Amino acid sequence: MYINSGYLNNSLVDFKDKSKPLVVGSCGTFHVLTQPKLPTYRPRGRIDYQLIYIASGKGHFFFDGKEEIVPAGHMVLYRPKEMQKYIYYGSDQTEVYWVHFTGNNVRLILRKYGFPEDRHIFYTGNSPEYHRLFRRMIQELQLCKPHFQELLTMLLNEMFVLVSRHFSEGKMMNAVTQSEMEDATRYFNEHYNTDISIDSYASSKHMSTCWFIRSFRQYNGITPMQYILGIRIANAQHLLETTNYNITEIAAIVGYDNPLYFSRLFKKQTGLSPSEYRKQRAILT
Repeated sequence: MYINSGYLNNSLVDFKDKSKPLVVGSCGTFHVLTQPKLPTYRPRGRIDYQLIYIASGKGHFFFDGKEEIVPAGHMVLYRPKEMQKYIYYGSDQTEVYWVHFTGNNVRLILRKYGFPEDRHIFYTGNSPEYHRLFRRMIQELQLCKPHFQELLTMLLNEMFVLVSRHFSEGKMMNAVTQSEMEDATRYFNEHYNTDISIDSYASSKHMSTCWFIRSFRQYNGITPMQYILGIRIANAQHLLETTNYNITEIAAIVGYDNPLYFSRLFKKQTGLSPSEYRKQRAILT
């Protein structure tokens, strides 16, 4: 199982902090690969908030004694002192991001961004931007550079803004268009490392390319090619952190025949070359 996480003050203990409107306590990610299952059971919950993002696979959550299977593209929100029971199975190859947070204004912040208090599960779409924000929060908690706590708050607020936009944009779409964009998003997630033609995909679904790009951007907040690039770079980061594959091999795995072109794109997206990124992650771990 792959795990990467960061904790405020290197403490794994949950806490309540009412000194500021919003405080990030910890953030992490894991990918269940070989374990049969990974269960969590907290009968009394925690004293902070927890937001879980299902990036791939699915999770099995239990609310009021009923099991709910939550697939990729959803977030699950736990509030303080709520019983937490959920399971991830290795057969689902589930990848999850999570963040714990507290503060004196969290309820109003969540309400402002469209999280009603009577729901736990939210469809948020499967955006590479979520991956980026979670990874940035993990990195800030690990490096503890000057003013990192303020930056953590900004990153989590940016996450809330993106989720809120997805909520509002989804409401403006009719059910048929929303279903078509869900299908496209799922297709790109499963075939991101192949030679995808946006024109050909749109034509195969009897859509004009312009209409498809516009609708996809409304649904996901970015264009189809930006979305595919985000998935490729996120998966390349994962391979650089967890495998010994060389840069040429990783480029091919995520869909690039030319490793130099891949390296230029990677640096443009992350600010580091693939080899620099690998060295930095090795120092942190």
